[in-house]
Amino acid sequence: SCHCVRSERLLSLSFCFFCCIAMNENCASPDPPKGAWMIPRRSFTVDEDPTSGSPQYELRLLPTLAAELEGSGESTDGPSCSPRFESSFGMFGKEKIIIVMVGLPARGKTFTARRLHRYLSWLGVATAVFNVGNYRRKLFGAEKSSDFFDHGNEEGVRLRQEAAQAALQDVIVWMDQGGQIAIYDATNSTKQRRAWIRDMILSNPSTKNHQVIFMETVCDDPDVIKHNIREVKLNSPDYLHSDPEAAVRDFVERIRQYERCYVSVTEDEGPFIRVENLGQRMMVSRITGYMPSRVVTFMMHVHTLPRKIYLTRHGESIFNVENRIGGDSDLSVNGRSFARELAAFCAKLDESDRPATVFTSTLKRSRNTGQHLSGLCKILEWKALDEIDAGLCDGLTYKEVESTMPDEFQARNEDKLSYRYPRGESYEDLIQRLEMIILELERRRENILVVGHQAVCRALYAYFMDEPISQVPHIEMPLHTVLELSPKAYRCDLKKHVLNVPTWSQK
Repeated sequence: SCHCVRSERLLSLSFCFFCCIAMNENCASPDPPKGAWMIPRRSFTVDEDPTSGSPQYELRLLPTLAAELEGSGESTDGPSCSPRFESSFGMFGKEKIIIVMVGLPARGKTFTARRLHRYLSWLGVATAVFNVGNYRRKLFGAEKSSDFFDHGNEEGVRLRQEAAQAALQDVIVWMDQGGQIAIYDATNSTKQRRAWIRDMILSNPSTKNHQVIFMETVCDDPDVIKHNIREVKLNSPDYLHSDPEAAVRDFVERIRQYERCYVSVTEDEGPFIRVENLGQRMMVSRITGYMPSRVVTFMMHVHTLPRKIYLTRHGESIFNVENRIGGDSDLSVNGRSFARELAAFCAKLDESDRPATVFTSTLKRSRNTGQHLSGLCKILEWKALDEIDAGLCDGLTYKEVESTMPDEFQARNEDKLSYRYPRGESYEDLIQRLEMIILELERRRENILVVGHQAVCRALYAYFMDEPISQVPHIEMPLHTVLELSPKAYRCDLKKHVLNVPTWSQK
C-alpha cells in the first residue's frame, strides 16, 4: 500500500501518484507511462469534503542537523536563503537538487521560483534562489536597453554570460556549504546554455551527484503577458527612471530578442517540469525522488487568482482562562460572544470578500467558534488543524510544568521550534502536519476562513507572510482578532480586524 494515503484526505491523489514513483512502492495507481506524460491541472483530485478519521503519521525523534542559513530574502544583492532543519519525517536531508528555470521573459519564472522558495523554506528545507538578472544588475548596472539582450550583440552576450557564471558559481558554493535545493532563475533559453549549466554542475566534484531539474514556464495568454509586463517588469530596477510606455515598448522588444533563439526543453536534456499558462497544464518528464515529487505536487496546486484567507484563533476557552496547555475544553462566556461576533463580522463583508468555506479543527473550542457560520458558509473539520499536541503536558499550566518537569520547561524555553513535548509534538512536527492544509489553501479558489489555534495560526501566517521559520513560535497571535490575508503574485497583503470582545486577561 502507498504510505501517502491516510484515513483523512491529506493530499490530492496526485501526491499519492508521485510518491509511489519516488519511493518505488506499490499502489493502486496505474503504472506511469514511460518518458513524459501530460497532467491536466485537476486530474487527480478527490471529493471536497474530508472523510472522518485520524491520519497516521510516522513521527521520529530527529535532531536539527544544521544551524540556520541566513540570507537576503527578497534583496537584489544575491541569493535568497532559508533556514534548515531535518523534519520529523526524516526525508529532507537525503537529496540535493538544483532547479534550473527556463522561459521567456514575463512568463512567470521568478513568480514560480519565489513561490517554490517560500513553500520549501516553510517546510524547513535549506533553499535559495539565485536570480541571474540581479547578478547582471549588480555587476554591470541596471537600465539596459533591449539592444543589450540582442544575441548578435557580442559585448552583451559576453557580459550576460559573466553574470550567469557568477550566479552558477554561487549555486555550487552554496550547495557545498549545506544548501539542499538551489533555484537558478534565468531565461536559459537555448539548448547550448542549458547544456553548459548541466555540465558545470555535474563536472564539479562537490555537485556531481546532485539532481538537475529544468522547470520551464510557458504562457501564450497575451492578457497575462501584458499584465506581467505592466505590473511586475515596469517596477524592476531596469526601468526605474523610464517612461512607462517607452518601458513597455523596450521590454516587448527584449522579449522578441529572446524569441528569436528560444528552444523549449526536450526529453534528451534530462528531467524537466513544464508549467503551461500558470498551471492549466503540466508536463513532467523523468522526475524521480521524494522532494522532486513534492515540488510537482505543489506546482499542481498553485494559481494566481485573487482570493482572501482569514485566520483567527478560536474564541477564548475555559483552559485559556485557567492558563492551561492544550486540552479540549469548551468556550468561555467571552469565547461564545466572540463566536457570535465572528459570524456577524463575516455577514457584514461584501459578497466578494465573504468566506465561502470555513475550516475548523476537530476540537470543541474551534468547532463551537464556527458554529454560527453554518447558515452562511460551508464548514469543514480538519484533524490536521488540531492544536500542537502537548503530550504529557496536556492540561497542565506552565507553572506546573516548571515545578514537575523542570528539564522539559528549560528545553522548551531554549528552542521552541525544535522542542518536542514528551509524547507530543514540536513546531517542526506541526508544520509537516499542516502541509496538507497549505496545499488545500493554495488549490482552492474561494475565500476561506480558518478557525485555528495559536500554534496552528502562527505556522499558517508564517507561510503566507514569508516569515523565517525560526520566528514561527514567537509570532503574536492574539485572541478575538481576525487576520485578513490577500495573496498576490509577489506578496501577501495583511489587514487586522480586532473584534470588540474582551478576554479574561483583559479584565
